[in-house]
Amino acid sequence: MSKKPELRGRAARLARLLPSGPTQAARTPFVLLVVLLLGGGLITLLILNSSLNEGSFQLSELKKETTELTDQEQELQRDVDAYSAPNALQQRARELGMVPGGDPAFLNPDGTVRGVPGAATRPSALLQRDPRPQEVASPAPSVSIPVPVPSVPSSPPAAPTPSAKPGPTTSGR
Repeated sequence: MSKKPELRGRAARLARLLPSGPTQAARTPFVLLVVLLLGGGLITLLILNSSLNEGSFQLSELKKETTELTDQEQELQRDVDAYSAPNALQQRARELGMVPGGDPAFLNPDGTVRGVPGAATRPSALLQRDPRPQEVASPAPSVSIPVPVPSVPSSPPAAPTPSAKPGPTTSGR
């Protein structure tokens, strides 16, 4: 008895197209290839996951550092705002012996003076807290310097500069 039945007709013609001989391929190389591919994929995934976790830790540390630096920046900005507040500036100016300025005068582009300049006077409250030595507090002789003012319809008439002892000035800040 034969293992295969005899094929006839169309089935016989199709059977001739197929190769005859051992129909079972060697399974060992194929199994090794599949195991190597799966093992390589798992190792690749492990390495990728480790690098992503490392990046995640770095990101969280950088976010923490950013938050700390932002808090520090806001604290410094509050300090700057406190020092630049008008009351704080006025207090520090008084501590330095500065006084509010008098009436300003302006120079026009053509060289004419607009306005009447006034001298800065020391408020009486400051005189009581910070008395000056006698030789400095004595009045100086007054000298008036006339300022020539051409008549310009847009500018108000200018008067001569009043003579007074100049108050302390700033150091250019």
